Order: sequence, then structure tokens, then C-alpha cells
Amino acid sequence: MTKSILITGCSSGIGYDAAHGLAKRGWRVFAGVRRAEDAARLASEGLEAVMIEMADEASITAALAEVLEKTGGTLDALYNNAAYAMPGAVEDIPTQALREIFEANLFGLHELTRQVIPVMRAQGHGRIVNCSSVLGLVPMPWRGPYVATKFALEGLTDVLRIEMRDTPIHISLIEPGPITSKIRANSIPPFEKWVDWENSPRRAQYEGSLLKRLYAEKEGKDFFEMAPDAVTRKLIHALESPRPKPRYYVTGATYLMGALRRLWPTRAMDWLIAKG
Repeated sequence: MTKSILITGCSSGIGYDAAHGLAKRGWRVFAGVRRAEDAARLASEGLEAVMIEMADEASITAALAEVLEKTGGTLDALYNNAAYAMPGAVEDIPTQALREIFEANLFGLHELTRQVIPVMRAQGHGRIVNCSSVLGLVPMPWRGPYVATKFALEGLTDVLRIEMRDTPIHISLIEPGPITSKIRANSIPPFEKWVDWENSPRRAQYEGSLLKRLYAEKEGKDFFEMAPDAVTRKLIHALESPRPKPRYYVTGATYLMGALRRLWPTRAMDWLIAKG
């Protein structure tokens, strides 16, 4: 029988590639998006698009109900991919802004996962894959809110994986490094909404580094950057292997940082990361 999966954050990048990649492998893909125009576009490409806002519990409940109605009450897998970034110095990020990014990047993911687990328990199997980041392993300046949500996701997923050992539900983390996507462009609206950089004591640093990277037209790829299909390949293993791994590194950056954080002292890591 055709296996079904709900993927969040499918409008572009990692989620978009995963949705199409799994559909080509015969999965019935429910591609979660926030905007009606994205839903229409994905539907025109042959995917079953589902409207879901990860910061809205009612939207999460309605989206899952829609999926289960179409599948007859089952769901083989969930890929929690949706997330956004909010650049800026930690001292310049209002606490309310931090609350909002946690609602979308962590609390909504948690709510959707909690609602999916009883379905998987009842059917006797399931895979839940959470998309973290190399920034769930190590920090990076100017990315405090995103790093905080990914560090929290790492801990939450590790605990869930251990707790699910006595169930037929497998839990995995995917930890990509730099992947070609729209995450930088998509981070501009929250930055402009929340960060008063012009009145920051770090204004010169914003002008000298962050603003240039945020607004400049990107030329070529970053070092270690890979296409989204690199993530999809790891996702396929997490979903289809009889023995999925607890975590999957993607890109050389994640392998490098994963090794260095075990081997190097904290001050040495701080020095390396601060150098960029």
C-alpha cells in the first residue's frame, strides 16, 4: 500500500525538494504550506497541498484532520521541517520576538507531533523526523533566536526518541549545514519588524557585516553549501530503512562542527566560530 507523509514547510527549499522527491518514490505526500498561492502552485505540480500555520494550534489541528480524513485515519510519517530565522544581536531581539519564533519553530512542531503520535500508536507504526540544523549543535553570532529554537529542538527530540523506545514509532533528527534555500530572504521581514539596528550599540557591526549579507544579491554558493536533495537523500533513509539512525548529518559543515565540539574546548570553539 502507498505510504503517506505530512511534510511542513514545503513552499521552497528543503521541504519542497522532499515533497517532490518522496512523491517520485511513490509516497502519498501532504505538503504543508502557509499561503494559499503556494498551495495552488504545489497542487498544480501534482502534490496534495495542505494549509497549516505552525504558530496556530487550531490550524495545526485542522490540517491534520484534513490529512487523516483523506487517508482514512492513518499517517505513516511526519517530517517537521517548517522553521524561519530571525537575524540580529541577542541584546537587540525583543522578548516577544523570541516568543513568536518559538511558537513557529518549536511549540507548533511539538503540538503537531503530540497529535500525530496517537495515530501512529493506533496503527502500530510510524516515523517522525525533525529537521534541526548544524546550528542545533553549535552557535553562530547574529542567529540567536534560530539557534535557541534548534538547540531546544535537539533536546526535545532526544528525549522523545528515548521515550518512544517501547513503541513502534521511530524518531530521527536531520541536521543540515548550509543548504540552498530562501531562508535568508525569508528572514528579512522578521528582522525589519523586530530589530532596531539603527539605534543599537552594534550599529557599526550591522552595517559592516549582517546588513551586507542579508540584503546583498547572493553570488555563488557558500562554502560547504549543498542542494536540498542532499537532505532528501538522508530523509529517505530515515523513512525507509528498517533501522533508521537517531541523527543524520548533512554537509561537511555539520560533520566538521559535530567533530570539533566533541574534541575542542569551548574557548577554542568560540574563537573559531567568531572568526566566521
